[in-house]
Amino acid sequence: MDIVSISVIAGIIIIIIVLIVFLVRQQYRKVGPNEILIISGGKKNYITLPDGTEKEIGFRFRIGGGTFVNPLTESSEKLKVEVVPIHMKSPELITKNGIPVSAEYSAQVSIDTSEYGIYMATTHFLSTGSDGIQEVSKTVLEGRVRESIGTMTVEEIFTNRKQFSEKVQKGVAEEFVGLGLVMKSFALQDVIDSQGYIVALSKPQIATAKYEAAVDQAEKDKEIAIKTAQAKKDGEIARLAAEAEIAGKSWQNEAKKAESQVDVNKKKAHSDMAYELERFKIQQNLTKEEYAVKKLQLSESTKLEEMNIDKKQKELEANVLKPAEARKQQVMSEADAEQYRIIAESKGKMQAKKAEDEAEAEKIKKIGEAVANSIALKAQAHEKFNEAALYELILEKMPEIVKAVSEPLSKIDKIVMIENDGKLGTSKITGQVAEVLAQMPEVVESLTGVDLKKFLKNKLNKEE
Repeated sequence: MDIVSISVIAGIIIIIIVLIVFLVRQQYRKVGPNEILIISGGKKNYITLPDGTEKEIGFRFRIGGGTFVNPLTESSEKLKVEVVPIHMKSPELITKNGIPVSAEYSAQVSIDTSEYGIYMATTHFLSTGSDGIQEVSKTVLEGRVRESIGTMTVEEIFTNRKQFSEKVQKGVAEEFVGLGLVMKSFALQDVIDSQGYIVALSKPQIATAKYEAAVDQAEKDKEIAIKTAQAKKDGEIARLAAEAEIAGKSWQNEAKKAESQVDVNKKKAHSDMAYELERFKIQQNLTKEEYAVKKLQLSESTKLEEMNIDKKQKELEANVLKPAEARKQQVMSEADAEQYRIIAESKGKMQAKKAEDEAEAEKIKKIGEAVANSIALKAQAHEKFNEAALYELILEKMPEIVKAVSEPLSKIDKIVMIENDGKLGTSKITGQVAEVLAQMPEVVESLTGVDLKKFLKNKLNKEE
């Protein structure tokens, strides 16, 4: 057998099981607690009759809950177990003493839930239900009410309604047993007399009651009047006696109050004087204490102000004066240091410049000597030159000599000029250069014997 066949068989089995469960569920009948499920057919059932014998019946029943009903052999129906209210008014009925009356009454009827009661109720009311129960109950009640009214007089019905209700219930219960019903309650609400018998029957009693009530009321009024007058008399006497006693007591009280007031006034006066004296003493003490406190406060305030002044003075010295003095010393020290530095640097530079100038002068001197030597050599070489030619040659070489003298100055990167004797440093430099240049004729003259000054002077005079 392949897998497909097994699956088909399993599916069919599942479907059959589902159908069985569905059918079983559909055939499971449930009823509420106020219902009876009547299942007809099926196996035989037995009930016990009131005389103790058993009787076979063709159905079974269940009050509330649920049970399975075989769809092949059984059928089910429901019968409600609920109270059926009945309210009736009988026609005029003749009482035991021949008076026609009408009774208005109400009752509550239900199915008897014993086995025999359910059997009888099912037999009689399964098809008609509550309507059939109400109709049959009205018929039974009406007959029993007629019977009870005929066995009692109007007076008995009015004075003993409980006995009337018990007679009706007893007669109805005997008939309800065979119907599977039970009466829950019965009440006679009213008895109606259309002939006025009840009213006439009550008139003597009403008149007697009214007479007795009037007499009793008169006696009561009399007693009330007597007791009221006596009470007023006693009250007036008591009031007068009380007022006299109150007046005497009041006079005594006023006298005592006057005496007491005198004592009170005296004591009050002493108390007031003592109070004023004590208050004055306390005020003086308070004034002294306030003065002492103010004096102490003033002293402490003065001390506090002095402390604040000292504190501010110290804060001023610490935060302003001392830093300012320190700054002053620092500035002065820095100025002195800077001045010393500048002076030292100037002295050093002056000495350096002096040495440099001396070196340059020596250099120029040597250059002049070299030039002079050269010129002397040239002069020896040109012995035949006249004086004018010699002077002219020397003048031609002068720019080269001046350039050689000033060339060392062009190689100086920085010159620090210090004013020492009121003259600028620049004037000193030009002065020194001019002095060097002014010495050139003398150097030439000392080396060559040529007097350039004299030559130039004579030359300029001739041109003029």
